[in-house]
Amino acid sequence: MHEVVQTFISKIVDETIGPRFNLAKSAPAGYNAMIGIERYLEQCGIEEQLVELVKLRVSQMNGCAVCLEMHWKHLRARGECETRLYSLDGWRNCPYYSERERAALDWAEAVTQITNGRVPDEVYRHASDHFTEKELADLTLAVATINAWNRLAISAMTVAGQYTPTQPSKDPDQELRQISQKA
Repeated sequence: MHEVVQTFISKIVDETIGPRFNLAKSAPAGYNAMIGIERYLEQCGIEEQLVELVKLRVSQMNGCAVCLEMHWKHLRARGECETRLYSLDGWRNCPYYSERERAALDWAEAVTQITNGRVPDEVYRHASDHFTEKELADLTLAVATINAWNRLAISAMTVAGQYTPTQPSKDPDQELRQISQKA
């Protein structure tokens, strides 16, 4: 049934909606630089599930349909429970997240909404209680990178509804290439 739905979505997308441009084809060196950051983040030492949870939360904040779909499906394929995903937008009011996850989500939100010229000191203190300096730098890089992907996908009008997660692999950019090839 899933294949039928995916085929229908692809047909509708092809007939009615189309991307403005394909970053991988139009600016391959820039795209590859972004992929390089993703490769680094895969091996930086922060738990993959936590990085993905942060990417999903930032994508919620930015309203990036493609990234929401990708990171939701990516987390589900790797065993994340639906309850935590459904409640992610209200993480502050749910018991489902560890203190480390809360610190990461708080940090991600503050970095994404950096409007007063800085992340509040109390958010930094909370994050630094749960992350080493290197981990906090890597977490900030993950937040900055997903913000960039969100802005690229939204600007390019990359179409959601075509992403199928792969099983965990040693090739961290396989899923990103999958979306780019369909655009």
